[in-house]
Amino acid sequence: MMSRSYTNLLDLASGNFPVMGQPREKKRMTRVMTVPGVISELDDDHSVASDVQSSVVQDRVIIVANQLPVKAKRRPDNKGWSFSWDEDSLLLQLKDGLPEDMEVLYVGSLRVDVDSSEQDDVSQLLLDRFKCVPAFLPADILAKFYHGFCKQHLWPLFHYMLPFSANHGGRFDRSLWEAYVAANKIFSQRVIEVLNPEDDYVWIHDYHLMVLPTFLRRRFNRLRMGFFLHSPFPSSEIYRTLPVREEILKALLNSDLIGFHTFDYARHFLSCCSRMLGLEYQSKRGYIGLEYYGRTVGIKIMPVGIHMGQIESVLKLADKEWRVGELKQQFEGKTVLLGVDDMDIFKGVNLKLLAMEHMLKQHPKWQGRAVLVQIANPARGRGKDLEEVQAEIMESCKRINDTYRQPGYEPVVFIDRPVSLSERAAYYTIAECVVVAAVRDGMNLTPYEYIVCRQGVSGAGSESSGPKKSMLVVSEFIGCSPSLSGAIRVNPWNIEATAEAMNEAISMSDAEQQLRHEKHYRYVSTHDVAYWSRSFFQDMERTCKDHFRRRCWGIGLSFGFRVVALDPNFRKLSVDTIVSAYLKSKRRAILLDYDGTVMPQASINKSPSQEVMSIINTLCGDVKNTVFVVSGRGRDSLEKWFAPCTKLGIAAEHGYFMRWSADQEWEVCGQSSDFGWIQMAEPVMKLYTEATDGSSIETKESALVWHHRDADPGFGASQAKEMLDHLESVLANEPVAVKSGQFIVEVKPQGVSKGVVAEKIFTSMAETGRRADFVLCIGDDRSDEDMFEIINNALASGTLSSSTSVFACTVGQKPSKAKYYLDDPTDVVNMLEALAEASDSPPSSPPRSP
Repeated sequence: MMSRSYTNLLDLASGNFPVMGQPREKKRMTRVMTVPGVISELDDDHSVASDVQSSVVQDRVIIVANQLPVKAKRRPDNKGWSFSWDEDSLLLQLKDGLPEDMEVLYVGSLRVDVDSSEQDDVSQLLLDRFKCVPAFLPADILAKFYHGFCKQHLWPLFHYMLPFSANHGGRFDRSLWEAYVAANKIFSQRVIEVLNPEDDYVWIHDYHLMVLPTFLRRRFNRLRMGFFLHSPFPSSEIYRTLPVREEILKALLNSDLIGFHTFDYARHFLSCCSRMLGLEYQSKRGYIGLEYYGRTVGIKIMPVGIHMGQIESVLKLADKEWRVGELKQQFEGKTVLLGVDDMDIFKGVNLKLLAMEHMLKQHPKWQGRAVLVQIANPARGRGKDLEEVQAEIMESCKRINDTYRQPGYEPVVFIDRPVSLSERAAYYTIAECVVVAAVRDGMNLTPYEYIVCRQGVSGAGSESSGPKKSMLVVSEFIGCSPSLSGAIRVNPWNIEATAEAMNEAISMSDAEQQLRHEKHYRYVSTHDVAYWSRSFFQDMERTCKDHFRRRCWGIGLSFGFRVVALDPNFRKLSVDTIVSAYLKSKRRAILLDYDGTVMPQASINKSPSQEVMSIINTLCGDVKNTVFVVSGRGRDSLEKWFAPCTKLGIAAEHGYFMRWSADQEWEVCGQSSDFGWIQMAEPVMKLYTEATDGSSIETKESALVWHHRDADPGFGASQAKEMLDHLESVLANEPVAVKSGQFIVEVKPQGVSKGVVAEKIFTSMAETGRRADFVLCIGDDRSDEDMFEIINNALASGTLSSSTSVFACTVGQKPSKAKYYLDDPTDVVNMLEALAEASDSPPSSPPRSP
């Protein structure tokens, strides 16, 4: 039964997320429930952290994947269903790495079509006996979701196949995306029906459910949630061709921990976040994290392993022993190279066949001796591309066998049927080398299975005695390649090099093969599936440990939804609150940054609008106010723009130049007037400017600024970091500070900062008997944090009274030394306008423009 808090799927499919109401009552007791945009505050005596066990119910994990780890088949009498565990399912195997006392629930779909009249009974049976919650997808949604968006768009794109034409990959179809969203919503409904948000972890698996985190985070702000991607994540050049690229990225970032098999996949994801969302990652004590609206989203890099117990039990099977003997007899005197691949377009099976053909041609000694046994698992997808690949493979097999066949010898044995794990293990046992030539693959556990089978089971008889050896030829484009340091890595597109690698592998000395095998076996046997799941879950616990200590806000519509997690004392500035304090005060200090605060960063025309001029003039006209614009811009620009505001104080170039009003002279506030360092810094900046397209140098009177906002994001950031180190080295003995900011690197005299400006203003007011009893300080970037810090110091030192109404405010919801925030410059201008309206301005002040 669907939750009553959800509305029609059509709303969702069209991209309109319904406002979700209060969660319905659950069987299990909960402490706190949250809804979008609403915080249910935890009482002090009921607060809980994730590292404290619940007094109500034990922590448990809900594992969500496209398919449940169960097999289903109709009963012989056609009345009802019988179910059994799917022992080959990774979801079932990963339980070995979770705490023994942890309850595990599964949410996913079944591989069979269950009639709607039977769905309630099947759901109850699966929940009672298997702790599984099935998600039943309507046939039209299922077809468009799985065979449509997943297999026609995501799967090819994540494997680097672009839809160049309607016949090659297919054009993006928005109805398939809507079905994908609708399917993810159905999965979220099934999760919510069994979820206790205070005690449960949710672990989502693979590319089928990449937008599910948004649905769950929307409903439960503090939910502890991880996501693991089992496929490759493509480079940003490939990924950004996807029309719904931002939606998927933002949905994934609603997870607390995102896992990948390799650093390459994680690096590509981080690069996409940088290029498309402007997010930068940081590494701290070995952990990679992305700061996203006050939340740290963890990035986990850990390749999945195999289930050692399952492989070893298969090796012990009696029928397997019989099969090994039969295969040894069949291939007696031959050197067997083995391939085990799914039948799909990315596995490079035909490239492997062409390499085998080239090896037989270049090394005739292997003719009549070397055999490639290629097992092709049934295709999971369908389509014209797959049919073409199958035809090409059959043609290559026929050609190679026709060319090199001898009595009692066929160079290629192609097995195009389902092969059981026990039979596969038998082939592994007799193979001298396994060859994986996939052009792109998420992980590929075939080499791991092969290594364990070649090791055998200790004490299992003569088959397992003697030195163990194995060889691997693996594509450098598969996920397991980095962890197999003893394998011969190849570019599968280079058929000649792959052929030489195959020849080298089967020609290598036994002693060398043994050493490589031992190294691999040590890794595979210790990094099994239990190790992987244990490691992921421990990182999820670490990442989520502060969830119940933070205040969270859900903001944004549709896939723009995100949770802002902030310090409990950090809140949005209320216009009513500040106006009330403003009216009660007698001596006010108002300090305003310019770019990004009263002027949007993206504006090309940087001169202030008439509205802003009018508001500032009104504020300056109030005799109780001391108003300053504190900016990094040069004094000429600021003087020109604010010429009508004669009573406005201006601090230019971060306070190097300062004046209290238009009728006063500029003061130089820097400690040094020696600018000899410019001759040293400028050549360095020019060097980087010439090498970095889109960058530029801004020369100020007291500073040099290198801008890279218009450069390639990755290259610009890299060059900025390198330049910072270079300048710090060159200017080590000069009286300057080298700092980086938002898309800039700046060199300026020491002792110059916006904080010094603020301190000077507060001190001057206090010394003249006008100690401020109201302070408003607004800014948006790193340089403004100096002002916020000085305000705290001034309160402590007595420059400001402890009774002073202080409103230190940053622009945008982000961690800051300020205690308040406003969303954007529009909010700032509206707030200033409210203060202007409340001012005791004289009638002669300039009228405000309409």
